[in-house]
This record gives sequence, C-alpha cells and structure tokens, in this order.
Amino acid sequence: MLVEKLLASADRHPRQIAVRDPTRELSWADLVRLARVLRRHVKKQTACPRVGIMLPSSIGFAATFYGGLWAERTVIPLNFLLQPAELAGVVADSGIDAIFTIRHFAEVLKPLSVRAVYLEDLPLKRDMVLERLRFQPAPPAVRADDLAVILYTSGTSGDPKGVCLSQRNLAGNADGCIAAARLTGDHRFLGILPLFHTFGLTAMLLVPVALGATVSYVPRFQLAGVVKDVRAQRISVMMCVASMYAAMLRLKSSTKEDWASVEYAVSGGEALPDAVYRGFRERFDKTLVQGYGLTETSPVVSLDLPWSHRMGTVGRPIPDVRVQAFDDENAALPEGQTGELCVAGPNVMKGYYNKPTETAAVMSGEWFKTGDMGVVDADGYITITGRKKELIIVGGENVYPREIETVLDQHPAVAESAVIGEMDSSRGEVVVGFVVPKEGSNVSGIELRDFCRDKLANYKLPRRVIVRSDLPRGPTGKILKRKLKDFL
Repeated sequence: MLVEKLLASADRHPRQIAVRDPTRELSWADLVRLARVLRRHVKKQTACPRVGIMLPSSIGFAATFYGGLWAERTVIPLNFLLQPAELAGVVADSGIDAIFTIRHFAEVLKPLSVRAVYLEDLPLKRDMVLERLRFQPAPPAVRADDLAVILYTSGTSGDPKGVCLSQRNLAGNADGCIAAARLTGDHRFLGILPLFHTFGLTAMLLVPVALGATVSYVPRFQLAGVVKDVRAQRISVMMCVASMYAAMLRLKSSTKEDWASVEYAVSGGEALPDAVYRGFRERFDKTLVQGYGLTETSPVVSLDLPWSHRMGTVGRPIPDVRVQAFDDENAALPEGQTGELCVAGPNVMKGYYNKPTETAAVMSGEWFKTGDMGVVDADGYITITGRKKELIIVGGENVYPREIETVLDQHPAVAESAVIGEMDSSRGEVVVGFVVPKEGSNVSGIELRDFCRDKLANYKLPRRVIVRSDLPRGPTGKILKRKLKDFL
C-alpha cells in the first residue's frame, strides 16, 4: 500500500521534484530509483524482519524508509536525540540487528550491540546508474493489516513502548488528512519536524508522497533559515509544534511577505498558546490552526481548517475517525461534557510491540483511550482540556493544567508556561506554574501569581510560579512536564 503510493506518484510526473534537502534534490523517478537501491542494501545487510533508521529529515531518510518497506521489512525510525542507554532499550525491545544511518551518529551508536550501516560507505551513485539497467522489482506483497512501522514513544522513560502501525493505519491516515484538508499535488511542503516522530512521518513524508507534492526537508531547525526557506521555496503547507511558531514569532527580521505563500500553518503536538495565535494573525496575517493526534492513532485524529476554523479547538475528526468522551466507568458522555477522549477508526494502532498487558490497558473494545481530557461539542469540534494523568486534585477538586496555563499565557511578559501538581500534606496536591518570559521582559513569580488571582478559583491558584530561561523539551520542542518535577 505505502510503496504503491510512491510508485503511483512517480508514474504521474516522473520529472517533477519530489524531495529536496540542503544538499540536493531528486525527481520522483530518481527517488524511486534510490529507494530501489536501498531496498537491495537492506536485503543484503540484514535478514531480520525489522530494520532501524537513524537519519535526519532528508532525502536519505525518505529513500531508506521506502527502501526498507520495499524490502518487506518493518521500519523502525530511531530518535537520534536519545542517549545510548535509552537507545539500547529500543534496540533490545525491537530485536533489530542493523541500523541505516550516517557517520554523524557514529558515537551514539558505538555502544549498541547492532550493526551500523553508514550511507556514506555505500556506493549509492554507482548503484543509481546500474539500477537504470535493471527491471523494477514488484512492490511488496503486503496486506492491509501487515505491520509497516514501529514507533517508540517512551524511550526516555526507561521502558520503551513500540507502537505497531500497519500499512492500513498509515496509508489510510494520510488519505484522511488529504481529504479533510483538501490538499493537492500542487502544494509545497516544508519538512521541519523530525521524521522519527509520528507527526513528521505522516505529515511530511506519507502525505506529500501520496499526493505527489514536493517536500523540502530541514534537517535542523534554524530559525532564520526556516523563514528563508518558506519564502524561497514558496511553501504553502507547514506543520510545526507550537514552540516552533513561538520562536518564529520572536524573529524580529521576519515580515508578512515571508509568509505570503503559506496556505496552511498547522500547529500540533502541544497546546497552542493564545499569544502565539494572536501574534501570527496580527503580525503576519496568518491564522494558525490546530491538529490533534497521537502516535497510537497514526497520528492524526482531527484538524481545524481555515474554512471551518473554530478558535480554541483542534477541529473535527478526519474522515472515518470517531471521537467520543467517556467517564471513568467507560460510559459514553453526552455532547459538551468533559471526559477522557477515546478514538476509534482505521488509524488506531495494532498494539504495543510485545506488550499485551499495556495494549489491553489502553484499549476498550474498538476504542483507544488517549489519556487526554476533552469535550466534543454538538458540531463535532474537539477541545482539549488537559491530560488525564496530569490532572491535579486539590482538596478533592479537579484542576486541569491547561486552564491555568491559558491564564498565565495572557500576561504580557510571558512567552510560554507549563503547570504541574506538587504533593502537599494538607491538600493532597497544589498547583505549581513554570514560566519562560519573553525576550527583554522581567517578571517575578509573585507578580504572576497575583495576575492569576482574580482569574482563577482559589483552589486553582498556583502555590508558586517559577520563572526560568527555558524549560526541558523533547525532540520537537514540546515541554516535558515529567522533568519539571526535578525543579521543585
């Protein structure tokens, strides 16, 4: 299914640019040829049914990914920001014996009991020439439910969980995104997100390949360079986490003309602060819309779209996906009531790799329990109120961190905020806020606490607000709330 989409795009317009990165660009015909070359190398280097990829967002990743699938392997994209000990857990859990990579990551891979296959050492230029003389191999004989990709979601927790995604999961999710957002092959994508991340993999590889649209990869997020690429490549579709948009907004040299070509600027992966939303509208005349998804849902669940935009929501489910709020007894809640959001549809994962107990814990019949608290209104729009596991219980009252973060974000000196709970002997838990001030701004924790006082019920008021120059982040820039406890 996935390889066929690549071949179909190459058949439609073989000479059109398919992918580019800072080093080169390839047409669709050349991308297929490079994938065929890497298919041969995958089959030669490992007999294991799974193969690892540790590569930046680039032409190399795209070709190796499809080459691995074409070799009838399950592809395992690896997070190169993890420490060797964390990667060792992923390698052991997945059972891979080969990782296709580049020498830049040699030190990271050296301690691992796995063979590193460096793209620089492969005779790819020679092989590309020879491949012209060979017949094109048939696409792999796969079924819709065959395992295509395993994405690891918790490598930094010491207990890596591999999310098993099928051909149907991924191909169907890409098609659903295309239908919902009315995307075409004429759109030009900017691939900023890491492709080892579920958001980047689907939005910036599977979707443009299915469309036959050009994607320009940015291996490393460098602010001025990204804005320059948007303008130079006349990018029309970009998807980032909110932290990236916040950084772009802080770039003083950026102008409205830089963003003139952008039709869709989608924010996902974390909540979009009101200040960033307003800043893009006021400064660049661009409306940031939100999407919602999880690794376990391939990942896209819903999209807020320019023609049906509803501020503060993550839009409505994409085609064939259903979302319902449930209470703690797994009973469906009426429209407009807050509960745990559950997702059903062809995008829901096959399960966690070799972890039936963990799989059973998040599945209730056809429904995947997201762990996100939210509301589905009468029109199908979804509003996220917080994470169930991040729920703070203060003196028996439920407090959702996102509500306090929304208030903190309204302060003119605040660039970003995050809220967690802290154990308290008298009230069970109390609220603690963390804030990153805007560049050139000074603000104290006491001032921020006072700012919240008339906007929140007393039990929701942060016991303290800690001001820091930055907060711990994951590979996409998302704030890692579990690590905020280290600063208490």
